[in-house]
Amino acid sequence: MKKMTNDILKEELYYEKLENGLEIFYMPKKGFTKQYAVFSTNYGSNDLEFIPLGKSEKLSVNEGIAHFLEHKMFEQPDGGNAFDRFAQLGVSANAYTNFTMTSYLFTATANFYEALEHLIEYVQSPHFTDENVEKEKGIIAQEIKMYDDNADWKVYFNTLKAMYVEHPNKIDIAGTVESIYKITKEELYDCYNTFYSPQNMALFVVGDLDWGNIVDVVKRSSKDQDKSLADREIERFQPEEPSNISVEEMVESLSVSMPMFNIGFKETEVGDFGKTLLKKELATDILIDMIFKKGSEFYDELYSNGIINENFSASYTLLPDYGYTVAGGESKDPYKVREKMFEYIEKYKKEGLDREKFERIKKKHIGAFIKYFDSLEFIANNFISYHFKGINLLEYMDVLKGIEFESVQKRLFDHFNRENSVISIIHPK
Repeated sequence: MKKMTNDILKEELYYEKLENGLEIFYMPKKGFTKQYAVFSTNYGSNDLEFIPLGKSEKLSVNEGIAHFLEHKMFEQPDGGNAFDRFAQLGVSANAYTNFTMTSYLFTATANFYEALEHLIEYVQSPHFTDENVEKEKGIIAQEIKMYDDNADWKVYFNTLKAMYVEHPNKIDIAGTVESIYKITKEELYDCYNTFYSPQNMALFVVGDLDWGNIVDVVKRSSKDQDKSLADREIERFQPEEPSNISVEEMVESLSVSMPMFNIGFKETEVGDFGKTLLKKELATDILIDMIFKKGSEFYDELYSNGIINENFSASYTLLPDYGYTVAGGESKDPYKVREKMFEYIEKYKKEGLDREKFERIKKKHIGAFIKYFDSLEFIANNFISYHFKGINLLEYMDVLKGIEFESVQKRLFDHFNRENSVISIIHPK
């Protein structure tokens, strides 16, 4: 067992790695009535090619299988559903799949240890049959069709499709109706046995709880595994992604009252991990706040002239193998927004950024991060997400405080260029 502390945040973190490779993290929150647990695997919709456990040949699986697998994990061998037991215990449970991670979680105010035992046990008890796999296909097909009519979802994924030539993050997390109908029971077991092995998973618990009881429950509930697998690295394969974009714009029509748009900037410098990745992410976050968000010259001019409204937002995403900025909202003239965006980018490249504004925005980010530590969901979900990128969330503050003005200025020149930008628009029908 290890114990880590952060004096600025006044937080403690307990950690233990079990013999089977599973990592357990616990952050005590004295006086909180709510407790939260998230059990995650470092496996998402991007993992479409890999060498399955116990095999030597590379396997290519169907798009959307990680999300499909998440759905099937709630079905129990006795014919019941994992949600039933959570309901009996009076806790709220859920799950989600994104490009790189699948998580199973619950929130409780009582019966926490019983719920934790159930969480660990059901996630380690797959039950796939030809019949229940077939039944699920129709359910997920309906979900996919529903998102096809969701303008927010479409404008975002069209942005990724425009940016990426080969990388699977341009593919919808749920896959396509055609791809999910090809999924088999055997394919699900290959994915489960490879990616749901303890050494590829982590558990994060937060609340007013007892560390010893948490470890006891997890050890009692965890499945045994060959100890030689505890440090096994999963062999994954990704197609080589060129630095250029796929297409400059994607335009579609749906039932919306005003045109919706996303302007994307593809990250051309990838491959970072750990603190190096975090420094780039934070420098870019601060830069976006300075030049695009509320209070910036760009935002104030376009908002006051009615070109954008309060729905405009901008954010940066960075993983070891891909990254991008997406800024967007609603506008009667999305192309005007894009041209104004480039006007300000070129202005700042020529004149330089405002150092005082940088210091102010940086302090704002520090304050916001401290405030977020009142949210158990924020702590747990962000901790797990950063953990799989080689980052300890307790080190986030130190890295943020160390971000320098020059690194933010450098990001302006490295990342915000017309040749790596795309625009996605949804017009009203």
